[in-house]
Amino acid sequence: MDRYDAVIIGGGNAALVAAITSAENGAKTLLLESAPELDRGGNTKYTRDIRYAHSDDGFTSGAYPKNELLNDLRKVSKDFDEKIAASVVDDSESIAFWMEHHGVKFKKEIRGTLSLSRTNAFFLGGGKALVNTYYREAERLGVKILYNAQVFDLSIKDNRCKSILFTLDGQAQEVYSDSVIIASGGFEANVEKLKQIWGDAANNFSIRGTKYNTGIPFQSLVDKEAKVAGDPKGGHMIAVDARGPKFDGGIITRIDAIPIGIVLNKKGIRFYDEGEDIWPKRYAIWGHLISEQPEQIAYVIVDSKMLEDFLPTAYPAYTSNDLRELFEILKLPIDVSINTVKVYNEKVVDGSFDRSKLDDCHTSGLQPPKSHWARRIDKGPFYAFPLRPGLTFTYLGLKVDQEGRVQTSDGEFENVYAAGEVMSGNILTYGYLAGFGLTIGTVFGIRVGNVATGKRHYS
Repeated sequence: MDRYDAVIIGGGNAALVAAITSAENGAKTLLLESAPELDRGGNTKYTRDIRYAHSDDGFTSGAYPKNELLNDLRKVSKDFDEKIAASVVDDSESIAFWMEHHGVKFKKEIRGTLSLSRTNAFFLGGGKALVNTYYREAERLGVKILYNAQVFDLSIKDNRCKSILFTLDGQAQEVYSDSVIIASGGFEANVEKLKQIWGDAANNFSIRGTKYNTGIPFQSLVDKEAKVAGDPKGGHMIAVDARGPKFDGGIITRIDAIPIGIVLNKKGIRFYDEGEDIWPKRYAIWGHLISEQPEQIAYVIVDSKMLEDFLPTAYPAYTSNDLRELFEILKLPIDVSINTVKVYNEKVVDGSFDRSKLDDCHTSGLQPPKSHWARRIDKGPFYAFPLRPGLTFTYLGLKVDQEGRVQTSDGEFENVYAAGEVMSGNILTYGYLAGFGLTIGTVFGIRVGNVATGKRHYS
């Protein structure tokens, strides 16, 4: 049986970065990707940008200091490991250059409705191009890659992983390694596991990411007394079009109209402040909010003057020149829904609408309020998009130290490390910053790739 210096479980950004780093350190490296080659890349193939601390650089429109990034994280998350989070922010300063050095090409910053041109860099070709670039780099460095390799157990003895058990095209296999890096994503595609946490409401979730993120390697370690980090209900969960696919919807099913319009639940009433903050800091709370509504569904309502203020959608809106008819199409209680819009319109305070910042268009005396971008819904035709919770990845994951070593009930595993979504719960607990998941995966991918092969130590 072959033996490796490092075996990486996973096939997305964190796994690939770890494999590349390991191979660059001269380690004999194996990468086990559970998906077939055509579907490789985990959730990374749906990404398009990365957030990192930087001075003025050629990839963004301005400086984004470390303290600002850390404070932005504090605004959207809570009760996370400050030491680990600060170390990710510190190391993030170098990742754009690491990416460029390994073949990733960045494009001119994107300006406009997403307000990300200063904080985030966008890579040419999106996540699929990023994945393909990293796979070519890993292959060039001699990393052995096995597709359809589904890990089902890790053999642990005396707090040390002795071997990894997996199926390859359905046949049981076992491989030995000095170090093991878990970068296999969350368990969002495991609906039965989600139902243990959420109950039957999970049946109404859309899974934005890959169907191969079932969390089996994660659960194998938990069964062997690995510690966990994060809230079981924590996750990157946004509002997506309810008409999208159950799995693999990716970014195209996302609905960005929420800050522009108002959102009604199945009862025809508003339930949260649609204009609370700039969208990249608040879009990831809306999946959770909708998950708490009746039947896990909601509807965003806009009028004709608002159509140019959000990104185009994959599915056409429901539309009518008459609000009553629109609510009838949506099967919402018509009188209640009409009154919700009427009261909202009466409470709007006129201001200077500006989608790029926290403007002065707001409501007064309305609960819940709309703090910014509030305009009356009064110019037909009227439009609606049905919304479901779209789960990108779960936050509950493996507890690690700063070096990425997986912690146990009585210490730590000697040679088991984690990177990416499977350990994101150490930092992400509630909300999300656009592009920051890729940051965590890249920083910890480099880190564990070095530590696992004896190259680097963090105090």
